[in-house]
Amino acid sequence: MKIINKEELTEEFFKAFESEAIESIREIIKDVKNKGDEAVREYTKKFDKLEIEKFELTKEQIKEAYSKLDKETIEALKIAAKNIKKFAQEQLASMKEFETNNNGVILGQKIIPIEKVGCYVPGGRYPLPSTALMGAIPAKVAGVKQVIVCSPKISPVTIVAADIAGADRIFNVGGVQAVAALAYGTESIPKVDKIVGPGNEYVAAAKKEVYGVVGIDLIAGPSEVLVIADEAGNPEFIAADLLAQAEHDPSSRAELITTSKELAEKVSKSVEEQLEKLKTKEIAGQAIEKSSIIICKNMDDAVEIANKRAPEHLEIQIKNPELIIGKLKNYGSLFIGEYSAEVFGDYCSGPNHTLPTNSSARYTGGLSVKDFVKILTYQKITKEASRELIKTASKLAEVEGLDAHKNAADIRS
Repeated sequence: MKIINKEELTEEFFKAFESEAIESIREIIKDVKNKGDEAVREYTKKFDKLEIEKFELTKEQIKEAYSKLDKETIEALKIAAKNIKKFAQEQLASMKEFETNNNGVILGQKIIPIEKVGCYVPGGRYPLPSTALMGAIPAKVAGVKQVIVCSPKISPVTIVAADIAGADRIFNVGGVQAVAALAYGTESIPKVDKIVGPGNEYVAAAKKEVYGVVGIDLIAGPSEVLVIADEAGNPEFIAADLLAQAEHDPSSRAELITTSKELAEKVSKSVEEQLEKLKTKEIAGQAIEKSSIIICKNMDDAVEIANKRAPEHLEIQIKNPELIIGKLKNYGSLFIGEYSAEVFGDYCSGPNHTLPTNSSARYTGGLSVKDFVKILTYQKITKEASRELIKTASKLAEVEGLDAHKNAADIRS
């Protein structure tokens, strides 16, 4: 990893990842929209090298998947699912329906679950059963009636995770064709109301393209971690956490901001040593080569950089973290202290691991129960109470030049 001073930082450090996939995916989406299952089969054969007659898994296939896993794996999935569900339930409990009555003007909001949701689970480079848990569990907690999981070359562990998470239907299909199928519906894959879950740049581009036809959670780019540390930071832990994100993809970003030159050098050395022992060193090495360690004069500089960078995962390993926590505004999820490993958030601590990347943490948070519900407002106004509103509404309609609006208010006087 290259070590640089804050003064050497350029705008390139803050630049978002730009995908060029959007043009190449439009024809696929159009074909799936027009030809349904036939197109899905064609593209699954082309990209995944699979010939599949029936995309949906049967109960027998799901049961068979359990038989292929050891007890320890199934137990780990269940423990993770329990923690994720508990956190999602707390999120739902924090959202309230209410009604107010101000002299005959009755106003309120209701919280209604979305009816059908598609959860995309990546399966190309690695099987990601944790993403099945993170997508389906908050959806079921929110009350979604039908949760559909799609994953390419679906592995037994992903099947089991989706089943434990409460998925209603599971499909062995992925890529752009899966996103298009969920958006428009095919003979066998139902049209949904919203698509959630991360994927490669083509999946992300497809979600962006179908947005409006269906809702989406967010556009996920390559994975990111940014660590803020002082001399109290643990170099081996920091190096391990940087590499954990780096192994996702060659385009992943793993960076450290520190006030200690000594720590910077120790982390850099530890990264090299740990990288050599990894089975995924080829991928992780490419990401690490493009990542940086930035040395700052003080924590205010570190906070400034972090807020501008708005990373997906933000870790803090400093003596007094409470001094800067309140100043940190832009991140997907925050990990405080050397034992709050980002990997715990990836798998099992509870909060969702589908998080904003590419600096989008400036305006949004990660996947949560709120992504699976609609907040609907209502109003009921008595004749007497309407008299207080007619004059105001009439005047504002007149100012806007909307005569029919003005009439709709005045006619009630």
